[in-house]
Amino acid sequence: MPLAGQIASLYASLIHDARYAVRALSKTPAFTATALAALAVGIGANTAIFSVVNTVLLKPLTYPDPGRIVLFLVSTPAGPSYGASATKFNVLRRRTQAFEDVCAYEYQGAGLNLTGGAYPEQIHGIRVTAGYFRLLGAPVAQGRTFTAEDDRPHGGHVLVLGYGLWQRRFGGDPHMAGKTISLSGAPYTVVGVLGPGFNTELDSPPDVWLPFQIDPGSDDHAQYFNVLGRLKRGVTPGTANAQLELASDEFRRKYPNIMGPRDRFSIEPFGDSLVSDVRPSLLVLAGAVTFVLLIACANVANLLLVRATGRKREIAMRAALGAGQWRIIRQLLTESLVLSIAGGALGLGLGAAGVRALLAANPGDIPRIGEHGAAVAMDWRVLAFTVFVSLGTGILFGLIPALGVSRADLSATLKEGGGRAGTGLRQNRTRALLVVSEMALALVLLVGAALLIRTFVALRGVDPGFDAHHVLTMRMSVAGSRFEKTSEVNRLLRDGLERVEALPGVVRAGTAYSLPIEGHFGIPFNIVGRAPGNSRYDGRGWMCVSPGYFDIFKIPVLRGRAFSERDNAGAMRVAIVNQALARKFWAGYPAGPDPLADRVILGKGYGPEFEEPARQIVGVVGDVHDSGLNHNPEPVVYVPMAQVTDGITALAARASRIVWIVRTRVESRSLGGAIERELQEASGGLPVAQVRTMEEVVRQSTAREDFDMTLLTIFGCAALLLAAIGIYGLMAYAVEQRRQELGIRMALGAATQHVRNMIVWQGMRLALAGVAVGVAAAFALTRLLENFLFGVRAWDALVFVSVPVLLSAVALLAVWAPAVRATRIDPAEALRCE
Repeated sequence: MPLAGQIASLYASLIHDARYAVRALSKTPAFTATALAALAVGIGANTAIFSVVNTVLLKPLTYPDPGRIVLFLVSTPAGPSYGASATKFNVLRRRTQAFEDVCAYEYQGAGLNLTGGAYPEQIHGIRVTAGYFRLLGAPVAQGRTFTAEDDRPHGGHVLVLGYGLWQRRFGGDPHMAGKTISLSGAPYTVVGVLGPGFNTELDSPPDVWLPFQIDPGSDDHAQYFNVLGRLKRGVTPGTANAQLELASDEFRRKYPNIMGPRDRFSIEPFGDSLVSDVRPSLLVLAGAVTFVLLIACANVANLLLVRATGRKREIAMRAALGAGQWRIIRQLLTESLVLSIAGGALGLGLGAAGVRALLAANPGDIPRIGEHGAAVAMDWRVLAFTVFVSLGTGILFGLIPALGVSRADLSATLKEGGGRAGTGLRQNRTRALLVVSEMALALVLLVGAALLIRTFVALRGVDPGFDAHHVLTMRMSVAGSRFEKTSEVNRLLRDGLERVEALPGVVRAGTAYSLPIEGHFGIPFNIVGRAPGNSRYDGRGWMCVSPGYFDIFKIPVLRGRAFSERDNAGAMRVAIVNQALARKFWAGYPAGPDPLADRVILGKGYGPEFEEPARQIVGVVGDVHDSGLNHNPEPVVYVPMAQVTDGITALAARASRIVWIVRTRVESRSLGGAIERELQEASGGLPVAQVRTMEEVVRQSTAREDFDMTLLTIFGCAALLLAAIGIYGLMAYAVEQRRQELGIRMALGAATQHVRNMIVWQGMRLALAGVAVGVAAAFALTRLLENFLFGVRAWDALVFVSVPVLLSAVALLAVWAPAVRATRIDPAEALRCE
């Protein structure tokens, strides 16, 4: 037969098999519904997680030739150090032998006040150098982007407008380029508008871009932005890193106290840097859902084994009438594939709905997924994955029953009674092995979920070092020339705090540039009279706060005093240190030397903006988990906002925003509107943004861990349910197949209790075997979770005792019902069935 004819014949045969499979499955609705439910759960969970993995890890960046875009960093013996300063950028942009472009951009940026128009609005703006848009291939809808002239120091007030703000605030004005808008009290000329679809890959997409205007001769070492480069064609990262050794040597020669002797500039792919923090947790979740899918496959394979066993006489008749082994296997595999494709379609819908619900709830700070997971979409990769998984699972769970049934002895099968067909040792062993595998996989998942639940509980039990109840926070941008000096900012703070504290229900108000648990700035630190360690000044945590800050958060003053209104610009420079810093630099504290007897130097060598006289330590306060509940408190120095240099104030206005912090007697959000009005009155109409209670800030700090815990718990519960169904199904089938044997036993005088216990023990042997295998596997695999755990070891005794007990208890319940049913068999009726 010609090849075309063979293909047509095969196609017609497959269509016939598919139609027969649909008819056969429709005749057993209970079996079909159970199998589809198991497959939908397994495939749906995998589709949901893969859609996130696809968006975060697999989708290429939207920039031209993204594989050549790299992020600059500093490699240190302690690990990579991200972020760059003006001094580092100036060295890097001169070493361009390996790079087509080098640019700088702020990764956070300060809020900017759009004051023109019908209402004031705080918008998000970042500063970038002129090559930023060219390097990332930004589309331009109107005008142009920045030129080298725009980007030189004092190059003028120009900006590039984002597409979203252009549409929302300016109605998509077709003549926007060239117009002037008021931004933070100053006129800015719009030189261009970006087109839609430009993705900065930042957590908060910018509304506007301003030229960085970095001085080539700057001595500013403050690190608050990133540096990107585009490798020249043919240049490998290894070659570029070798050339950056020269940049490292140049920087160390010029600034010997900033970069250590073993520190060096290096690069990594920009795409990898975006997802390096989240990649491990997504891969762990992907592995977890694979376990759920395997359990579902084992469940369906067991169901198919039972169904195929009941059809052995039918299949033997087919063979007797001339059907070959391959023809029988193909028919059974077709039924499995029809089942798996239908389960895949249901799973696709279930996965899409599930991932949307989970991401909308609270995904933490997962990069690249957009606001509430908007960027997670069912693209061709997700569809291809679902099709592949559906076909793969259909073959996986369908092949074992198909091979088992097709190899049956024709003569023996035709001679067997219908009720006793298929009780051979091989089939029972296969089903038992599948159940043991299900139990083992379920235990591994449940152990992982229990460890993350223990982490969740441990994080909630951590004393953050402050009281978050009844505290409201909101941010205000003071960017612009109006607040370039400390005295002007301090005047705003005094007026605003007086107004807020006069409101009924307000206990105390204060300000800072950052909140507890959200990190802090770091600047060099040393004690007067002590030589800097390793000829370098230590970088310590630095927080600038107002009087009342410690009272608001109820941070205890352990020694000395807190800041007061007397700690102003004309008074002696003072500082407060936390307990962690006191222990680190005053050996034997609190019994040893007293930190209050010493003075500290802050910011020396970091640039002229940071140069200031030494500060007297006037207090020691309790530790706060500023870097997160799962990190130990770090050494921190606190300084009064009224005493920082004008240079630091101007830098903070460019890189951050003031945080207003208010403790209330009542539910804090109920006073939000009144507090906002008073602050706008004090500031001359400046808007506030990001209004949050401190409890929301704390919850957000553990959102990633909570998200992982929630997902793994859902997968563990699904695995537990599927495993229980699997062992129940096996024991129910075993009881049905042994109905005559059990009837004979009871006719000969066997007690019902003995029969029940025999069935229970046979089922529990399988369950306990699975538990034993699962415990061994969990001991090996929980090492992968070590970096996600807090307050609990990977081999936690409580988890490794309670989870097997729980799984064994569920298995006992699953086998109990078939065992009880076995005791209700009527011996006479059972014997008549023969």
